[in-house]
Amino acid sequence: MPRVTIDRDGCISCGTCLVECPDVFEEDPSDAKSRVVEQYRDGADPAEGTVPDGLAECVRRASDACPVAVIAVE
Repeated sequence: MPRVTIDRDGCISCGTCLVECPDVFEEDPSDAKSRVVEQYRDGADPAEGTVPDGLAECVRRASDACPVAVIAVE
């Protein structure tokens, strides 16, 4: 299962990841930056999560499309 990490400090709130993979990414209402949806988070950190294999391609597309390259997929 792929692990995803967002460098939220570097996020520019463009929304590209939300468009590419809305099942995994959402906007944090407190700062408008991207975060991993609660269902896939690893603990309380909104910047880290593990997604099912069925969403791996979606997460990779979001990572590739991110204009500031703040999404890592392992």
